[in-house]
Amino acid sequence: MRYIFLFLFTFSFAQQSTKVDFKTMNATLAPNATDKSISGEVNYEFEVLKAIDTIAIDAIKMDFTNVKINGKSVNFKNTTKKLQLFEGFKKGKNTLTFTYTATPKQTLYFIGEGENLQIWTQGQGKYTSHWLPSFDDVNEKVIFNLSIEYNSLFEVLSNGRLDGTTVYPPLSNPNKIWHYQMSKPMSSYLVMMAIGKFTKQTANTKSGTPLEFYLDHKDADKFETTYQYSTQIFDFFEREIGVKYPWEIYRQVPVRDFLYSGMENTTSTIFAQDFVVDKTGFTDKTYINVNAHELAHQWFGNLITAQSGKHHWLQEGFATYYALLAEKELFGDDHFNWELYEMAERLQQASKTDTIPLLNEKASSLTFYQKGAWALHFLRESIGAENFQKAVKNYLKKYSFKNVNTDDFLNEVKAVSSFDSENFKRVWLEQSGFEVNQALTALRKNTFMKSYLELVELQSKPFAEKKTTFENILKSESFYPLKEEVVFQLAEVPFADKESVLKLAMLSNDLKVRQAVARIMVEIPPTFQANYETLLNDDSYITKEIALGTLWNLFPEKQAVYLNQSKDWIGFNDKNLRILWLTLALMTKDYQNENKVNFYDELLNYSSPNFESSIRQNALTNLLFLNPNDQNILRNLVNATTHHKWQFTLFARNQIRELVKTDRHKKYFEEMLPSLNAVEQSQLKRLLEN
Repeated sequence: MRYIFLFLFTFSFAQQSTKVDFKTMNATLAPNATDKSISGEVNYEFEVLKAIDTIAIDAIKMDFTNVKINGKSVNFKNTTKKLQLFEGFKKGKNTLTFTYTATPKQTLYFIGEGENLQIWTQGQGKYTSHWLPSFDDVNEKVIFNLSIEYNSLFEVLSNGRLDGTTVYPPLSNPNKIWHYQMSKPMSSYLVMMAIGKFTKQTANTKSGTPLEFYLDHKDADKFETTYQYSTQIFDFFEREIGVKYPWEIYRQVPVRDFLYSGMENTTSTIFAQDFVVDKTGFTDKTYINVNAHELAHQWFGNLITAQSGKHHWLQEGFATYYALLAEKELFGDDHFNWELYEMAERLQQASKTDTIPLLNEKASSLTFYQKGAWALHFLRESIGAENFQKAVKNYLKKYSFKNVNTDDFLNEVKAVSSFDSENFKRVWLEQSGFEVNQALTALRKNTFMKSYLELVELQSKPFAEKKTTFENILKSESFYPLKEEVVFQLAEVPFADKESVLKLAMLSNDLKVRQAVARIMVEIPPTFQANYETLLNDDSYITKEIALGTLWNLFPEKQAVYLNQSKDWIGFNDKNLRILWLTLALMTKDYQNENKVNFYDELLNYSSPNFESSIRQNALTNLLFLNPNDQNILRNLVNATTHHKWQFTLFARNQIRELVKTDRHKKYFEEMLPSLNAVEQSQLKRLLEN
């Protein structure tokens, strides 16, 4: 999973896992979309290993009834954070049964309604114990078997293989029960549920593992572009890692307004709807890296799990690096080294202020993911790919379905090589900062990267001295970042001097190179206008967005022409092109005046709770520019502060903070307060008081 909060656990729970071993959960659950609740009947099998006074199960604000141990009713304590058991169990094997209800404030999310309803969970960083009585301690691994009852018109997904369904007589109950079964244990944060109007395609890997690919039923034409290379990535990982995929099935499903890019729930990855793309969207945004990253976690994180947040890089660093290795397999060495270079640049920049080392539970996401990946790349380069593969294979086999720390991995490195792993640990894992010189040495082994770094060194040279070099690069078959860098170095060169080189760049068949031209053109002389207008036809939603905005702004006499050409554009999942078009149409004098009310209403609707946060944010940004005094816009902005996605709520709060600096807007918001619901009132009052 990408960009997550670290999971922590208490010392008392670490103690419990040494005295009590929970083996299996069998549960029948019933989510309720009307009141956004969940209820269930749960059966745990557990073994008491050592004498213990109280056994605790994490359970946030849940109600319990019919609590029984070994078939007999027992007293219990509900602390609102834990279900505590203190009688009825014995040393050895025991069973625990109970029913529960919960109305979670996080971790279980109900998105949309009716045909558009989706229900999904996010355990890591949010805690599964908000919706399912389970264990925040990652060291407690359980075999989870969930049966889930819901309306039969929807598709219900969970961990493991589907072991059949129970269908009620048609007239008695519109629901059915989906029975999912696991055969191996996992940490509770990896338990998942996803419900929606999904459609499915299937495949099989070379080793015979069944793959299931899901999309919203409205996106049925986007399977090929969204899931491109999925089977190849899976087959590559089994070869490269040297350990067979450890679970019985693998499925992936996108959901709306997901909190992160993806989450590696065991056997069942959830990812963000924004990665569902058509052929044009695939040019600029693909699921490939996230796809590989979450799949890698099925080994690194799910099969073996870090003992604590301090060793979190063993999950995220490995998943990030193996995703890069998958991209290397698909796209070659140049692409692989380019991705490493971009990571190195981000890490070098961050190291100026980020002083927390990799082997620290408070390290940043950038450190855990990208410095972790770089540490592994340096290690692999140092001991050789073959030894690295041996060490990883031995590490996974030795600690399968267990918890690990950094020394467990480094001990396997020591076993296959004479590499100074202690120095590696000290420099790469325990020291802050980034080893720039070691990274550059590794990168310069690649011919493309060597040429790129030499090209970057020309940035301060006069244009006349490098013009021939630029032309030669643009005429060559060089990897696109070289050509991009040429274009970026043209940004401040007078147009008359660079015109011929720009036109050469525009002849490129590489959409990334042409997009670079779109980005640098602040002014477009008439002699280049026709060339620039061809960018409107490129198969790239980003290029189209840049080109349309630039042309509309610089050539007012042709605004209507450009709008007519782009009137049917939609763009990415966030409707970037449609929202831009509506905004420009509203701003264009005498353009379809009879439709401007409809244009405005459509744009306003995109800012409402009827749509995903990415669409709403795009619409709100433009609406606040067009008409910051419209109280319908302001009301939707206040509603955005109550959203479950923190990035969107932060945007909304920041916008309101700026607006209330004016007396007019402060008065607007104060007058709006009585008409808002309780949650909206609470959020707005806090912003008005600060």
